[in-house]
Amino acid sequence: MMKFLQRLGKSLMLPVACLPVCGILMGIGYALCPATMQGGDVSGALQIIGFFLVKAGGALIDNMSWLFAVGVAVGMAKDNDGTAGLSGLVSWLMMTKLLQPAVVGTLTGVAVESVNPAFSKIETQFIGILAGIIGAACYNKFKDTKLPDALSFFSGKRCVAIVTAVVSIIMAAILFFVWPVVYGALVALGSGIVSLGAVGAGIYAFLNRLLIPFGLHHALNSVFWFDAIGINDLGQFWAGATAATDGHSLGMYMSGFFPCMMFGIPGAALAMVHTAKSNKKKIAAGLLGAAALSAFVCGVTEPFEFAFMFLAPVLYVVYALLYGIFAAVTVALGFRAGFSFSAGLTDLVFSASLPAAAKTLLIIPLGLAALVIFYLVFRVMISALNLKTPGREDDDEAVDESKVQLANNDFTTTAQIILEGLGGAGNVTSVDNCITRLRLEVKDPLLVDEKKIKSAGIAGVIRPSKTAVQVVVGTKVQFVADEFKKLM
Repeated sequence: MMKFLQRLGKSLMLPVACLPVCGILMGIGYALCPATMQGGDVSGALQIIGFFLVKAGGALIDNMSWLFAVGVAVGMAKDNDGTAGLSGLVSWLMMTKLLQPAVVGTLTGVAVESVNPAFSKIETQFIGILAGIIGAACYNKFKDTKLPDALSFFSGKRCVAIVTAVVSIIMAAILFFVWPVVYGALVALGSGIVSLGAVGAGIYAFLNRLLIPFGLHHALNSVFWFDAIGINDLGQFWAGATAATDGHSLGMYMSGFFPCMMFGIPGAALAMVHTAKSNKKKIAAGLLGAAALSAFVCGVTEPFEFAFMFLAPVLYVVYALLYGIFAAVTVALGFRAGFSFSAGLTDLVFSASLPAAAKTLLIIPLGLAALVIFYLVFRVMISALNLKTPGREDDDEAVDESKVQLANNDFTTTAQIILEGLGGAGNVTSVDNCITRLRLEVKDPLLVDEKKIKSAGIAGVIRPSKTAVQVVVGTKVQFVADEFKKLM
């Protein structure tokens, strides 16, 4: 089950990768054409260009649900074939069209305006994810199906979309009864968090970070960032709204991440470097410095988090708690900013001109406070509890520490070292990657040499199950994965 959820989390990163494009286009567009969000005439070349860019970015934001359907289907397919993506779209179209209020009204014999409001929210990211899972499952199961000669044209991949349509009709029938119940539960959860104001934003941020190791944070995000239950904090913020349709303070479920990611992580990374063993400080500084820079600039936090979450789980829980505290304080002070990808400098700059943005200069005192507090908490806990964070691992003579680095972007050499550490090509049964990690399956776990793998200069090695191995490479993992697959 956990392997399935982790693969789902990785698959979600494919459609989520579209969001930076939305943010850049809409951020520039709003700056050039304020009338797009404030009303008024659009005139002049610059305003027309701005209007065009806003609509271009909105083309993705407004259709996030089926982007999830296609992205998840491709990501969950065993060979990432595009046929699965088509099947995911087929499933999404079937379910959303069959469960439209007008159709439900006809089926139940009631007026459209009297149909359960849950069905007016059927085109959500949740349904997109479900459609993607159905599309991928049908593809994996039926892509090699052989039919009788008379129907041979529909054999193999051609039958996948047909099977998906049938399965989706059945799922739509199930959702007809289940969706109103699920929707009601999500509304209750969202309403409960919204009613708590700044404290609720803090609870959400805490749970968001706490679920990162399991890849389940995406499910939570779909409730508050997107339109699963009507909150849609991210969508409304970047659409130029001035107030949220459900009454919450627009941007409150994104704002609290900025001080933590931009300043808190660099502070925590500095604490790890300062508490590293004297002969390992240089190596720790290289690893953690790159991770901190990634978090500051674009809000990519996995290289930092996976560097210590399994080495020091108690520290990771405190790390998540710090997120919750800072999110609550940030929201209470009135700082508002939004992100299309993650809470880094890039998104802060682009979101600052949007109408919902407020008191963005507070990022300076909030950021400095996060830098100091994260640093002090991490330094005290690491020293007091003797936690084995990067640079504090037990010495091992078998590893030449001077070579524990990824030099000159030599991805081929890195892949070779990792493959050797995994016991060779014959011991590897599957290769995949997410945004920062190689995800592998091995035949014999006893052949895996973690110290050999770490000598390639990667962030860490994670063993979520007996045969599963995750190698944390960083944001350049795709290049290492490509070379690894060539070697395989």
